[in-house]
Amino acid sequence: MQRKAKRLYFENPYQTEFESSVRSITKRQGKYLVVLEESCFYPESGGQPADRGEVNGVEVTDVFEEGGEVVHVLSKKISGKKARGKIDWERRFDHMQQHAGQHILSQCFHRLVKGKTVSFHLGEIVSTLDIDIEEISERKLLKVEEMANKIVFENREIKTYFVPEEKIPDVPLRKPPKKSGLIRIVEVADFEHSACGGTHPRHSGEVGLIKIIGQERIRQILRFTFVCGHRALYDYAKKNRLLADTAVKLSSHEEEVPDAVDKLFSDLKDQKKRNRKISQKLYQFEADTIIQDASGPVIRHIFKKESKDQIRHLALHIIEKPGFYVLFGLTEGNLCHMILARSGDVDFDMRELISEISSVMKVKG
Repeated sequence: MQRKAKRLYFENPYQTEFESSVRSITKRQGKYLVVLEESCFYPESGGQPADRGEVNGVEVTDVFEEGGEVVHVLSKKISGKKARGKIDWERRFDHMQQHAGQHILSQCFHRLVKGKTVSFHLGEIVSTLDIDIEEISERKLLKVEEMANKIVFENREIKTYFVPEEKIPDVPLRKPPKKSGLIRIVEVADFEHSACGGTHPRHSGEVGLIKIIGQERIRQILRFTFVCGHRALYDYAKKNRLLADTAVKLSSHEEEVPDAVDKLFSDLKDQKKRNRKISQKLYQFEADTIIQDASGPVIRHIFKKESKDQIRHLALHIIEKPGFYVLFGLTEGNLCHMILARSGDVDFDMRELISEISSVMKVKG
C-alpha cells in the first residue's frame, strides 16, 4: 500500500519552500491536479482556507484533500519528476494568527459564559465564531475579549502534537474530537487544548490583538465576527480614518463626534417634520387649484416629473372633498403608473375600471 504524502506544515508551519518528487499529475475540468511525495501546502479543512503559492513557478490556485492525499490545483501542467514549491507566507501567517486567535476566543467563551463553539469560519477579511448561547451582555463580551488578549500578551507557548485515540481521555480537551485514530492536539500552555489539524504560531504573542467587531443571532446561537493580528491593525486604521474624516466634516473633535451626530439626527428629524407640514399645505393648495379649474366631477391628469407618492397625496387631498373621481397617470420611462380614486360619498367601485383598462393595455398591481 502506498504511503500517504508527508505534510511538512505539521512539523514546521513556518517553512515556506520545499522540494519533492512528483507522485501524480491528472487533469480535471481544465485544471491540473498534482500530488507530491511531501508538501508545505495546507489543504482547506476545519474552517481554515487552503494555502496559495506556486509549484515550479506555476500558480497554485487551490489545495484540497482527496483520499487522504494533499492535492494541488494548478492552472498549467508542470514537467519533470521533481517539484519545487513555495507558499504565500503572508497568507499562511495571517491564517495562523486567525486560527490560533479562534482557539483562544473559544476557550474564553467556554470559561466565562459556558458557551460551546459550534463552528468557525476563517474568511478573507474577517472570521466568524458560532457560540451556542442566546445572549451575552456587553460587559461579559468585554470580559471575553480582555481575557483573550491577556493570553496573547502573556505570550504563552503554543504546541502541537499527536495523541493516540486511546490516550485522548488524558487530554483536557474543550470538546471531543470528530476524528478517530491518531489525533493532532493544539495546546495553548495551561489554557486551551483542542483537536485541530490547522497551522498555528509557536507563541500566543504572535496572534497579535484579538478584536470582536460584531455579533448577530443565527437561530438559537450567536455568531461573533472577529479579527486578529494584522487584520486588527488594518481594521483599527480604517475606523480611525473614518472617525477622523467624520470629525472634520462635523467641525468637531473626535471625542465629540457621537454628540455631534446625535444633534445632526435630531435636527434632521425636526426638519423632516417641518417639510411634511409644508408638503401637506402644498398638496392642499394644489388640490384646491385643480378642483377650482375642474369642469366636472371627473378629474384627469398625466404627470411627468412628479413622484408616485406626490400624486398619491394629491389624489387623497382631492377626494377629501365630496363628489369627485380622480384618474391620474404618471409616465416613468417605458412604464405608466395610474392612480384611481373617488370621494367617499360617490357610490362607484373604481376597480371596475381595471377591466376596461386591461382590455387596451397590460396592467398589474
